[in-house]
Amino acid sequence: MPLLEPDPDALRPVSRPVRPAPDRVPDGRSSGTPEPLKGELIALLGESKVLSKVSDLVRYASDASPYRFLPQVVVVPEDIEDISAVLSYAHGKGREVVFRAAGTSLNGQAQGEDILVDVRRHWTGIEVLDDGARARIGPGTTVLRANATLSRHGRVLGPDPASAIACTVGGVVANNASGMTAGTTRNSYRTVASLTFVLASGTVVDTAVPDADERLAHAEPALCEGLLAIKADIEADPELVARIRAKYEIKNTNGYRLDAFLDGATPVEILRGLMVGSEGTFGFISEIVFDTLPLDRRVTTALLFFPSLTAAAAAVPVFNEAGALAVELMDGNTLRASVSVQGVPADWATLPKSTAALLVEFRAPDEAGQTAYEEAARKALEGLDLVAPVASVTNTFTRDAKTIGGYWKARKAFVTAVGGARPSGTTLITEDFAVPPSRLADACESLLELQTRHGFDAAVAGHAAHGNLHFLLAFDAGRPEDVDRYAAFMDEFCRLTVERFDGSLKAEHATGRNIAPFLELEWGPMATELMWRTKQVIDPDGVLAPRVVLDRDPKAHLRGLKTIPKVELIADPCIECGFCEPTCPSHDLTTTPRQRIVLRREMMRQPAGSSVEEELLDAYGYDAVDTCAGDSTCKLACPVGIDTGVMMKDFRHARHSPREERTAALVARNFKAVEASARLAVAAADKIGDRVLTKVTRAARTAVRPDLVPEWLPGIPGAAPRKLPRTARVGASAVYYPACVNRIFGGPENREGPSLSEAVVAVSSRAGKPVWIPDDVAGTCCATIWHSKGYDRGNAVMANRIVEAAWGWTAGGKLPLVVDASSCTLGIAHEVVPYLTPDNRELHQELTVVDSVVWAAEELLPRLTVRRTVGSAVLHPTCSMQHLGDEAQLRAVAEACADEVVVPDDVGCCAFAGDRGMLHKELTESATHKEAAEVTARHFDAHLSANRMCEVGMDHATGRSYYSVLMELEAATRP
Repeated sequence: MPLLEPDPDALRPVSRPVRPAPDRVPDGRSSGTPEPLKGELIALLGESKVLSKVSDLVRYASDASPYRFLPQVVVVPEDIEDISAVLSYAHGKGREVVFRAAGTSLNGQAQGEDILVDVRRHWTGIEVLDDGARARIGPGTTVLRANATLSRHGRVLGPDPASAIACTVGGVVANNASGMTAGTTRNSYRTVASLTFVLASGTVVDTAVPDADERLAHAEPALCEGLLAIKADIEADPELVARIRAKYEIKNTNGYRLDAFLDGATPVEILRGLMVGSEGTFGFISEIVFDTLPLDRRVTTALLFFPSLTAAAAAVPVFNEAGALAVELMDGNTLRASVSVQGVPADWATLPKSTAALLVEFRAPDEAGQTAYEEAARKALEGLDLVAPVASVTNTFTRDAKTIGGYWKARKAFVTAVGGARPSGTTLITEDFAVPPSRLADACESLLELQTRHGFDAAVAGHAAHGNLHFLLAFDAGRPEDVDRYAAFMDEFCRLTVERFDGSLKAEHATGRNIAPFLELEWGPMATELMWRTKQVIDPDGVLAPRVVLDRDPKAHLRGLKTIPKVELIADPCIECGFCEPTCPSHDLTTTPRQRIVLRREMMRQPAGSSVEEELLDAYGYDAVDTCAGDSTCKLACPVGIDTGVMMKDFRHARHSPREERTAALVARNFKAVEASARLAVAAADKIGDRVLTKVTRAARTAVRPDLVPEWLPGIPGAAPRKLPRTARVGASAVYYPACVNRIFGGPENREGPSLSEAVVAVSSRAGKPVWIPDDVAGTCCATIWHSKGYDRGNAVMANRIVEAAWGWTAGGKLPLVVDASSCTLGIAHEVVPYLTPDNRELHQELTVVDSVVWAAEELLPRLTVRRTVGSAVLHPTCSMQHLGDEAQLRAVAEACADEVVVPDDVGCCAFAGDRGMLHKELTESATHKEAAEVTARHFDAHLSANRMCEVGMDHATGRSYYSVLMELEAATRP
């Protein structure tokens, strides 16, 4: 055992509910996947593709829905052969299979109680076809990622769900999710050109091949015969045909897509339509070819406020007639809850409860079209009863991209912002339904009355242009009386929607577990039996996703409701939406931010000392705490700003012994000597050699602790110059603070020219904005070294030291402090604040901390002459730059230095995180593998970033040599 192995007890919850939760994982499941299931699947697929620890099962048991089902095992297939093998195994053993991608579904359709198949990790990728008119996309690709590639061709996918940052294309097709603008004409059913899928039998169907029907008839004759028989029965009943057509005149994802039997002439055509919205109950969609749509870039948008929800709803037809692409509705509760979203005006918190708003957007391909739409919008505003109850409300249309982005951020945060503001300990259920748009105002009134009468807080938003409303219900699933209240509400809500409005019980979220019992209420017995018959024809053994779409149990929607026990304050608002997952560096290695919280909640459900809790604690140290990069990009992705990175740093602190804390503080107090020693060690490393250093550090990691001793990696840069450039204080335009990492490590060995600090001094002088480097910077640091590891005492020592020094260097804040590493800029500007004394907080408020890239872009570039450029450059914007909002300035500097500048579509945090990439190199390797593949797929003349350790991480990931964009700027402007 290592000398300083952390005690798992340090992570044990210190307080928990009086009684264990009714839905806790039972002790009998503590050993994870049972035998022979585990052994047989490992033999079939290989150990790396089978997740069997109880912590694995728990983290996959929850998703964005209100349900929680613990799978027996999780498998992670890499290709269709693996999928077919799993399905064949399930058939032979009488087991059930559920597919899960992003886990953003809201109705439990991505949860299973037997074999759960992760079809996100190895199923990404996009191939642009016909100059963007079509695209072949892997099902694990997020909508945001697909659109990033398509945007370069002026195209976009039709479906645009609010969860585009996280939801996958496969999930969107499987649910027929639509979103803000898709309506009934731009959704997956209308825009999917072809599909490749694997049926429950293992048969692979590619609907695009010319002889697809011939192949299917040979492989599945009974299936083909059954589909054609159902088609004939439907077409023989004119009343049923009319009913089916009428049901899809508004948005509807409840049940199977029966109009596929009317729209398709052959079994393959029928299957192509049925697969859309089938929620994984017919097969696995392994590839989708979309017909894409034009990306109209000229956008005009307004957020218009009305005195009531019904007044807003009544105005919707006016904008539909004017040609608006999107008309989104938000009620007063939604607007007020949105103040938790960064950028939303604070005065929305004081909006009257009765207030409602419409987010109206017009999009055009050119100036003429935009002007015409704006004139139509102006006329539409005439006569509307608009109000301005708070100062930030303008009720005007704008072209300003930042303002428009803020409006959409508030709208898309409906579920998470309102859900995050729910009472602690309550489960959140998100419902969506549709009514004919002409009945929208009436439906809003009826819904609000129903919510109030059943004791639920009213919160409504939706795609008003299409008569599609969303609302939330929060209750304690551990209290039987709350569950009864929810059940009574659902009974009355479903009857109201169907009997009064002839609406759809699910407009775009798909049937799922919570509407399956009400399917027949909406569709009637004849159509419902046709759906059961269709399932029997395609999946006769019932292998795929039982009870997800079809369930005869009238109380099925009350089964598996999850409790939400209170956890650490910073994470408690989490509704497990999963928006954070794609941005997390460890999402393909260990756990994601959502899963870290999910595991913590399961610990809270358990009685103290249970065998399940012990197993979870044993795994949590590495899977959650050690492999968190601490980059806090999860906070940026989370609509309510939950920073799981901070929680993991708190846990690191909790694991420290008093001796470790004292040692860390001692290092901070004596950092000048530590810094000098580190630079000497790096210089000596050139003579010792990578092989010896790697061997020595690996031995030390084994003896001490892997999370304390970094492993030496080949290619670590050599030492920085011993002395910093000479500068003068008199006449300086700014104080230049070379970060300690740039005082210790030098630039790339294969690049000639000045060091980073020399380059910054040179370009600043060249632009007539000279900088001054204080003589006493040695021994100071931004404190990130201690902050990232949870060493609070050392963090406090250095945080206060750097602020006091910076205040003196800048003459009390009269000069800006220019910092040459983005993570250090973030550290000094923001992260040190909680650790400062009251006096030093006042000093900090007087400082202006500027990242060197911003300094170059805004102060130097306008005064510099570019004399030479490189042909191409690829950028790695750091996660710190995302927090600082400096990515545009990085690009601006790069574009001055290179003829072509590329930011990879798969760019993300490199997870090197100071030295974490040396403590856990597997973290950086996992975090960067997609970005690295893009970078190495072609030649670039320059590989640029703005943080030395991130550059080292990217060097390690790509085999290329990254360096600061400031060094390239110096070369480009050198006389």
